[in-house]
Amino acid sequence: MKSKKLNRYAVLAAVVFFVGTLFPYAYAAADNSLKQLRTFVDVLEFVKENYVETTDTDKLITGAIKGVVNELDDFSQYLDPKDYKALKNDTRGDFGGLGIRLQMIDGFVTVMTPMPGTPAFKAGIMPGDRIVFVDDQDLAGMQLDEAVELMRGPVGSKVKITISRKNEKGTYENLPDFKFKREKIVPEVVYYRMLDNQVGYLYMVDFSGHSHEEVKKALADLQKKGMKSLVLDLRFNPGGLLTGAVDISKLFLQPDEMIVYTQGRKPEYYQEFKTSAKPDYPDVPMAVLVNQGSASASEIVAGALQDNERAFVVGQRTFGKASVQQVLPLSGGAGLRLTIAKYYTPSGRLIQRDYRDKSKANEGGILPDVEVIVPAQDEAKIFMQYNDIVYTPGKPMPTPQFKEKDPVLDKAVEILTGKTSLEDAKAQSKKEAEARKSAKAADKKDAPAAKTEPESETSKDAQK
Repeated sequence: MKSKKLNRYAVLAAVVFFVGTLFPYAYAAADNSLKQLRTFVDVLEFVKENYVETTDTDKLITGAIKGVVNELDDFSQYLDPKDYKALKNDTRGDFGGLGIRLQMIDGFVTVMTPMPGTPAFKAGIMPGDRIVFVDDQDLAGMQLDEAVELMRGPVGSKVKITISRKNEKGTYENLPDFKFKREKIVPEVVYYRMLDNQVGYLYMVDFSGHSHEEVKKALADLQKKGMKSLVLDLRFNPGGLLTGAVDISKLFLQPDEMIVYTQGRKPEYYQEFKTSAKPDYPDVPMAVLVNQGSASASEIVAGALQDNERAFVVGQRTFGKASVQQVLPLSGGAGLRLTIAKYYTPSGRLIQRDYRDKSKANEGGILPDVEVIVPAQDEAKIFMQYNDIVYTPGKPMPTPQFKEKDPVLDKAVEILTGKTSLEDAKAQSKKEAEARKSAKAADKKDAPAAKTEPESETSKDAQK
């Protein structure tokens, strides 16, 4: 009996230790939480002694820790040693690859296009080639992400791949092995072109380490071609580095203007990000395009330009993901990714959306000045035009063909070229939003009430 009590107190001490490790401020509330902690220990003891199969106490406690963190939000995360190590490798490691865009087609890892200037492009890897072996490891039955991981590795390391290519008869046959030295791959993050009426168009894929440099090059080229106004397209841009968002914003905003700020429970988590020098493009009229796939850094840029009245925003409310996570090392090689602050636009709007509270569906994110609702399948077609660009070694780089109707871009161009005033576009947008709201309310009112199913005999028996 004495031994059991000692074990009980040991478990309780362990729980308090873990809670304290994750949340140091929890000690202040230890008295209020003592009953809950005792309940947890009771459950843990009962499970360990009575569960139908033998249990591992360490795994149970780890599961409890994950439950604590998962209760907070969708971005805080307990990282077991394996995941924490992988995270450190992703953020600190210098990984390289071959420069191939891949897709799973008919169960085969298939080359969509090699990227210009990369090892794959130089070696003559062709669109449609199937990768069947990586370092003699068969890819049959393997998931695409697993195959990609096999091809990734430290810059300068070597890898061998076996390619199967369709011959003149239409059948696939293996080619002699390709041997590569992995290189750091810098993917394209910017597509740009000149539209009619000297409207420059620039689409950003994401905010990576070299996005700022590529955007500056694109803008300089557009300016040489006579750009009079600019459309910055951030649709489907998932974000990336905060520094990228700040640097892009600085290209257009005047000195000492707020870009974004963070705020958390602790005063030290308050941080402002402002402009300092004169912008490269202070006067070019601008429109920013966003949709539900615009997140994080995209929302910071859109919010900064909108709040400082530097650009108007067209499209749909953005995703609403702008919080600050801090990664803390824990004992045993584990780690904790914890949300410590949230991002706010210059006017004080919270960007982060509360996805767990359905009543707040219309809060958070960046609401466009002019809403243009486009079905998801139509938006996908618009952006597939970029993905359809195929680079074939030995042939000129193709010019993309933009044939899909793009109502969001069309509306932005109408306003920039003066065919429609921004005030009229806003008024029309508001009118359409109210019409959608009324139609939705009417549909809800006319919807038939849910039928109440008769209680089954089984459920009656269960209640007895």
